[in-house]
Amino acid sequence: MTPLFKKAVEKASEELPDYEQDIFAQWLLDAIESEERRWDAVLNDPSGKNPLSILVNEALADIREGRTEPLDPNKL
Repeated sequence: MTPLFKKAVEKASEELPDYEQDIFAQWLLDAIESEERRWDAVLNDPSGKNPLSILVNEALADIREGRTEPLDPNKL
């Protein structure tokens, strides 16, 4: 757990009544699930029109057309 997240959880547990803690917890769980569904939709979109597919296709085109060079980790 990151320090910021830990601080937020501790503050919520100290300052919010139980019912508001449950509302906050449900909101956070819903946000995480929503983000997971969004990424699943993006990664499993067969149309190839999602932003990730577009970037992958552009990168592959750059490689095929010789517009890239090997990455040398020693030069990073």
